[in-house]
Amino acid sequence: MNRLRSALDRAHPAIFCTYAGAAAFAAYFSMYAFRKPFTAATFDDVAGWNYVLDYKVALVIAQLVGYALSKLAGIRIIAETGRTGRGVAILGLVGVSWLALLLFALIPAPWNVAALFLNGLPLGLIWGLVFSYVEGRRTSEVLGAILCSAFIVSSGLVKTVGGWILAAGVSDHWMPAATGALFLPLLALAVFGLSQLPPPSPQDEAERIRRAPMSGRDRAAFLGAYGPGVLLLVLAYVLFTAVRDFRDNFAAEIWAALGHAKAAAMFTASELPVAAIALAVLAATMGVRDNRNALLILHAVIVAGALLLGLSTLAFQLGMMPPLAWMIASGAGLYMAYTPFNAMLFDRMIAATGRVGAAGFLIYVADASGYVGSVGLMLLKTFGSLRLDWLNFFILTAYGAALASVFMVALSGLYFGARIGEGGTGLSAGNTPETHPETTPFRP
Repeated sequence: MNRLRSALDRAHPAIFCTYAGAAAFAAYFSMYAFRKPFTAATFDDVAGWNYVLDYKVALVIAQLVGYALSKLAGIRIIAETGRTGRGVAILGLVGVSWLALLLFALIPAPWNVAALFLNGLPLGLIWGLVFSYVEGRRTSEVLGAILCSAFIVSSGLVKTVGGWILAAGVSDHWMPAATGALFLPLLALAVFGLSQLPPPSPQDEAERIRRAPMSGRDRAAFLGAYGPGVLLLVLAYVLFTAVRDFRDNFAAEIWAALGHAKAAAMFTASELPVAAIALAVLAATMGVRDNRNALLILHAVIVAGALLLGLSTLAFQLGMMPPLAWMIASGAGLYMAYTPFNAMLFDRMIAATGRVGAAGFLIYVADASGYVGSVGLMLLKTFGSLRLDWLNFFILTAYGAALASVFMVALSGLYFGARIGEGGTGLSAGNTPETHPETTPFRP
């Protein structure tokens, strides 16, 4: 163990969280610089594009399909990945995505649409690789909240950077590759920082259950034991992902409909408060040591977020909220509902059930399903019978996701409340990996 890793192993939790959270945030923040900047451009009057499908919509769908396929592959890859080689994998995957952005700039339309598919294909694995560094720790809520703030804040920030690059005279097609190149040094530094983190301590494993790769039989056994609850959560997450991705990919069009067509800074101005509100709520669950109670509280947070999304949209339509306030409130509600699925919800589920495994497996089951839903929503917007502009389509989907998800997540909370006994697992319930009968891995 080198000096830095040894020092981190002995560090005060606040110091460890600051270091680990900053490294994880920077790594995933950097990934967004290779995925999202192209959405800051509108790609008006693209030469050679004479199809019924809008060119930018085609780009979004192409990248989403690649990203969704990556998430499907990640159900197995992330579940079975150990601790070695993670940093090299992150750098290699992001490097491939950047090469795809270069192809996007070099190949003329319409053939360069395929480059966005290649760009999305490797990036879907990055979340699971980064999250594997921080899961299974007593501080995982704080670390997960910091990590999740990356995809809330970074999308707006990298689109702002993309807007500045466009304003400097760089073309729509070269801007994504140029933005990604700016973040390569930060990515390399962040991956080095993650590689210095010590593994979870014995105390972490006692309270949050040991984390280990899961075979196909392990994964099937977990879903066999808790399938109904997981299914309800995944269905709700499909809705949240579809709405969140639509809002993210077409923020420029939504802001234009709200009267802010050329204000690149609006991407960041709306997302910073969203991150602060959503993640402060989620990080507070670290104080709940009982894993079962924490799991149920996270269900309640998701329901509250869905209600905020729906009610703030209603207030905007009634003229009770100005556009910026609505985008902040609806964004906060959406991310309060969406974010727990990407870190703390499934981390606590693994701990509460007492099953040795990896939360990344459940995250990727949800993510793969969610991005299939996101592609479906884009196809509905493009080819469906609803002829609505970007703003009104977002409003309609926000209502639908809020209403349906409240029902499904409430049912899931009732299921897990009855399925998992009082006290859950962990030190707060008087259990350890050695004494609890369900903490052995699934092995024949």
